[in-house]
Amino acid sequence: MDEWSTERALLSPTEQQRHAAVALWETARVSRTPVELTIDADGRVSLPLGLLAEAGLDPGSRILAYSEGDGRLVLRREEDAVRDLLERGTL
Repeated sequence: MDEWSTERALLSPTEQQRHAAVALWETARVSRTPVELTIDADGRVSLPLGLLAEAGLDPGSRILAYSEGDGRLVLRREEDAVRDLLERGTL
């Protein structure tokens, strides 16, 4: 058994899942290529990990979503949007 396998065997199943998710997150492909997404029947959209990583968003990040009209939605880190609102009076 290699060192990683030994370490992983000592982790609980929940910790193993968390480590796997972090590894996936860290290796997610970062690309500025547009990605076609589909809105499901419940109005949800799944965003690719690479897109989130490129935007500097981590799992659990709080975001603010708003419409700019003309079919455009904007997602911003909550703290950035609040800071801009307080400092500039605009999002």
